[in-house]
This record gives sequence, structure tokens and C-alpha cells, in this order.
Amino acid sequence: MHDDAQPARTPANTLLLAMLIAAMLAVPLFAVYLLVYDRQAQSRTARDSIAEGWGGAQVIAGPVLAIPYVAQTQETVNEGGKRVTRTASVRRTLLLAPAAEAIDSTLVPQVRRRSIYEMVVYEARNRGSARFSLPADLGRYGVARAALALDHAELRFGVRDSGGLVGVPPTVTVEGQRLTLEPGKGPRETGGSGFFAAVDASALGTQALRVAYAYQVRGNGGIALAPQGGDTAWKVRSSWPSPSFQGDLLPGESRVSAKGFAATWRVGNLALGRASVATDADQAGDAAPVMQARVDLVTPVNVYDQVNRAVKYGFLFIGFTFTAFLMFDLIGGARVSPIELGLIGAGLVLFFVMLLAFAEVTGFAVAYVVAATAIIGLLATYSAAVLGSRTRAGFIAALLAALYGVLYVLIGLEAYALLIGSLLLFAGLASVMYLTRAIDWGPSA
Repeated sequence: MHDDAQPARTPANTLLLAMLIAAMLAVPLFAVYLLVYDRQAQSRTARDSIAEGWGGAQVIAGPVLAIPYVAQTQETVNEGGKRVTRTASVRRTLLLAPAAEAIDSTLVPQVRRRSIYEMVVYEARNRGSARFSLPADLGRYGVARAALALDHAELRFGVRDSGGLVGVPPTVTVEGQRLTLEPGKGPRETGGSGFFAAVDASALGTQALRVAYAYQVRGNGGIALAPQGGDTAWKVRSSWPSPSFQGDLLPGESRVSAKGFAATWRVGNLALGRASVATDADQAGDAAPVMQARVDLVTPVNVYDQVNRAVKYGFLFIGFTFTAFLMFDLIGGARVSPIELGLIGAGLVLFFVMLLAFAEVTGFAVAYVVAATAIIGLLATYSAAVLGSRTRAGFIAALLAALYGVLYVLIGLEAYALLIGSLLLFAGLASVMYLTRAIDWGPSA
């Protein structure tokens, strides 16, 4: 004789089973979370491929006036048991920052696309002027004015990715005379990359040396200036409406609108924490960090970040939806099986997959409406059969619509997401406690 008795279906058993199914849905939800990161990584790879050959995130620096000179060094050695001091002449370079420099950069942005991916690149049109003068206390730096080979000086400009120096050739003039440019010898701030020009700076002994220059450089993402010292004024303007000011030095003035932005930096050597005069020997042992003023051309909406934030609220959807079905089960008398709850949970997880897939093609807002509408329609139709009532199905559809609406607001108000989410959880818990206050959950412990 077989015992066909089934375990009693109590409210407590129903609740525990629903919680178990919800916990099991963490696996596909986490898989979606990983899928977002994988697609984001593919997007970065695609953007790097788009920008390849155009130019990287640029850092510009200079000009710096490099003046060779002969210095006397003393060395004490041991010869035949005696200490002997020898004097030797060595060639060194005096690095002189401009006393004043003004740079005007115009960034011309361009969105380049490949398949569903896009990348913001730019062409920076830089025009500037600089004024060099020898400090009156040059001897304080251990350099004799007479030792300077002013007629063999060099003007050095830094460009982090010199492959971006395409298009109109750079021009450098000193007192109106155009100089011949050669690649390399950039300052340490750009890793030695850039260009330079030989210049006869003999007049620097009695008067200031005035330099004017212009060059265009391609890059992507952003551009930074590494001020060399003295008084540096950097003005940047662009038609790109979404700048992000980064780096160690922020602009003193900035204006951002839908038509673009304009920003101005004013930096002196006191802010940089270094003198305007140095030698190559000084810089060889200088490990101080390079200070930069930087502006990035950012995409205002990153669909992967938005989808990622949406997935983090996946359990909120599952919890509220399961709670609604459990209330119809425990209070309304509509029996909801574990299989049906599992299918409903699968539909809720599918929303995030559809959101990611459509967002890559249509943008986040359109994708959100399409995915939410599809899942609300699917689950409302299914719940009409499960709950045996169109009215109850309408309640489920309204609940899901409200949840998707709240989630959209949460994504946009990231700073208040935790506050709003905690209030929703409080409201949901309070509702469940009120509706189930008369339910007999079974024997007490």
C-alpha cells in the first residue's frame, strides 16, 4: 500500500519556496552582470581600434629653451695612497622655462563610428606665444652667464603622441624669423616625444626672446597641458558640449553650454612647486610627479554604465513581483506554482538582456521603453492565466510599469539611488506585514 499523501502546503512553505527560487535567480542575474562587463570591454577594444592611427590622449608641453653650457666639476680620487682632487669640464644643458606664455587651443571634435561602436576624436589647433629672459640671479643656480652657448640653443616642444602631428606643418618663429623643425627632444613631461628647433639666442643676454608658434595635433578622449613654469595662460574652446575638467589643475574660468565650452587656466611656477630654471642634471634625479591641466571630451551617456546600474536593482524587481504573486496566492486564493514563479523570474531577468542588446543599437532611452514594454506585456498576459483574472493581471502590469518607471528615475538620480531604494524596500516590507498580519504561518518555534 502506497502512501499518496503530499506534504501540507502551508503559507510558510510557500514563502520559503519563493525565496529559494528568487535566490536561484541570482545566477542568471549575475551572468547578465558579467555580460555587461564583457560587452563594455569589447566596446573599449573597438574604440581603441577606431582611434588607432589618429592619435592617443595627448599631452602637450613647452616651449622650453635649452641652452648648452660648460660646467666645472671636481672629483677626488685615490692615487698612490693620496687623495687627489681633479677638475674636469662637462657639457650640460640649462633648461629655461618661459617667463610668460599664452596658449590658445581650439578642439575640433569628430565622432568616428564602426558598426555599433563610436569614438570621440579631435584635432587640437594650438597657437601660442612665449617670452624668455635670463634671470638676474642666474649664478645662484651654479651657472655662469659667460659659460652659456646662447648661439647653440634649442626650443623644445612636447607632444605625447607625435604621430598625431599631421595636417598643417607646425611653425615656430623667433622675433619674426621662421625656424626649421626637427622631431624629438621633447621635455620629460611628454616622455621625450615632440619636436625642436635650433635657435641663436645671443640677444637673450641683453633682451627678452619672443617666440610664436602654431601646430595641430590629433588625439582622442582628451588633451592635457603640462605647464613648464613662469606664468602660463591656457585657453581651450570647443563645440563639444560635454567636457570633463581633470588633472591636478582646474580652470579658473569655464563656460559650458549646448553649443560647446570655453575654459581658461592661469598657472604660475609657485603652483607647480618648481623653479623656472633647471639643468639636465637636476631633472635626471627629479622624480616629482608631473602636474597637468586636462580636459576630456566625454560621451554624456554611457549605455554600459546605465545598464550596469539597472542590473544592480534586479533583485528589487524580483522581490516586488514575487511578493505581488505571493499575496494573490496567500490572500487571494490563486495558486501559483514554483514553475510559474520561475518563468516569471526568467522574464524579469530577460528584461536586462534585452535592455543591453537594444541599448547598443538605439541608445538607452529607446531601448528601455522597448524592453520594458515587451516584458510588461509578456508577464501581464501570462499572469492573467496564472492568476485566473484579468483584473489581477492588470495589477501586475501596473506594478511592473511603476517599478520600471522608478528604476529609470533611479538610474538618472544616482546620488539619491540608495535613499529612494531604501524607502521603496521599507514601503514594500510594511505592505507585506500589513497584508499578512492575519495569516497563520504555522507552529511557533
